[in-house]
Amino acid sequence: METSVPALTAFKKLSGCHLIDAELVRAEGSRVHAVIDPATEQKIGEVIDAAPAQIERAVGVANAAQRLWRKVNSHRRCELLHEAAQAMREARPLVGEMLTREMGKPYKESVDEATWSATATDYYAEIGRHEAGRVLGPVVDGQFHFTTKDALGVVVIILPFNYPLCLLCWQAAAALISGNAVIIKPSELTTLTTLQFVDAFRCLPRGLVQVLGGGAEVARALVEHPDTHMVAFTGSIPTGRIVAEACARLYKRSLIETSGNDPFIVMPSAAIDTAARGAAFGAYLNCGQVCAAAERFYVHTRVYDEFVEKLVGYTRKVRIGNGLARIDMGPLASEREMTRYLALLDGAKHEGIKFAAGGGRPKGLNKGWFVDATVLVDVPAEAQIMNTETFGPVAPVCRVADFDEAILLANRSIYALGSTIYTSDLNESMRAVEELEAGMVWINAPLLDNDAGPFGGRKQSGMGRQLGAEGLDTFRHTKFSIIDPAAKPHDFWWFPYADAECFPGNAT
Repeated sequence: METSVPALTAFKKLSGCHLIDAELVRAEGSRVHAVIDPATEQKIGEVIDAAPAQIERAVGVANAAQRLWRKVNSHRRCELLHEAAQAMREARPLVGEMLTREMGKPYKESVDEATWSATATDYYAEIGRHEAGRVLGPVVDGQFHFTTKDALGVVVIILPFNYPLCLLCWQAAAALISGNAVIIKPSELTTLTTLQFVDAFRCLPRGLVQVLGGGAEVARALVEHPDTHMVAFTGSIPTGRIVAEACARLYKRSLIETSGNDPFIVMPSAAIDTAARGAAFGAYLNCGQVCAAAERFYVHTRVYDEFVEKLVGYTRKVRIGNGLARIDMGPLASEREMTRYLALLDGAKHEGIKFAAGGGRPKGLNKGWFVDATVLVDVPAEAQIMNTETFGPVAPVCRVADFDEAILLANRSIYALGSTIYTSDLNESMRAVEELEAGMVWINAPLLDNDAGPFGGRKQSGMGRQLGAEGLDTFRHTKFSIIDPAAKPHDFWWFPYADAECFPGNAT
């Protein structure tokens, strides 16, 4: 498919650039990353690492901009973020096409992501001015005790390729309304779309939102820089540990969201057809490249065969192809991702696991990094594919005897991001909320987010929360203050101590 003229023009304009102090600047680094359309394998641009001098300049600009921005009243910040959200909505056709071209997801999903980015920005624009501290009951008559919220300073946002716009706004909108500046380091796979997308923030003062392209060395420099004050990272467990350790050494705040291997439980009382449709969506959305995707299925033996039959049926109906066509699932984002994912499927084959649908690459789609939507059945609970993040469109289904076994296996994991259960039993629903070890529990409603509700994981899935009031405080300091307007002496505990309060054995 031909790229539209606006998208082609944008790719050419943004290729090899950074956004520093509100200007597109040609990269000066030596490392070059080719940007390849995963559906066609055609090169559409390049990303060049920011040079050390460019990183220093961006950090300096961000700090200068932030010192002014933190003094701007909350109402004005709110107005400007609403303006940015509207610009995001207006840019959806172009940004949607670019995102599909750059990382492969269906155009509908790309436009949805831009929409979710706008709603998150609107949400934070509002709640950021609704609560800026609280008044406490004083411990001394006549005093005023209260808390206020301070900005952190310059926030570094390190993004993955799977939801580069949505996650950007979950973090940047909260950071900006709190009075911070942000420096964004996108994935090398989605840098050009990110550069186009952040044009929506052009209504903000210069230098508040900047984008530096490149790989690990650029990220490392931003994380370890003494003049950045927080890091929000989304990515793999090993890299997340590196970021968290670096921040800990510097006493720098961090938000870490790493991997997921989310359980999906189906009980006999469930609406099985609906559960199977939900399972197909939960496993194959964005070609399975969702940190909170359903990746291991525990189905009660009484409904196992029926569920598998229906899941296989829905899986075979998934339309695969170029994200700009009438399809449901695009390719994986890169050749490296495809190679990694197919190796996982090969491992399952070597373990003797049965493939009920899919299992390789779709016929007729040899160009591009396309893979089948795949169902594995009678999968042992200890199989490798049940215990690692697949990040691809596969649904391995394990048979369980009862609810207790399902919960036990769901919790027997190093990951704890999201979890889904399909049941019509109220007791099972409440037990799932109480007993599932996860940051989110979805009962008959897989993968739904709510801007007003916190998103984040436990265990090796990360630490900290984004979205909701919890996500706002992630980007703010809380300061406790006391005012004694009368400036009275505090004789109730100041020197000299009363004789009656001294040790009774010391008469002198």
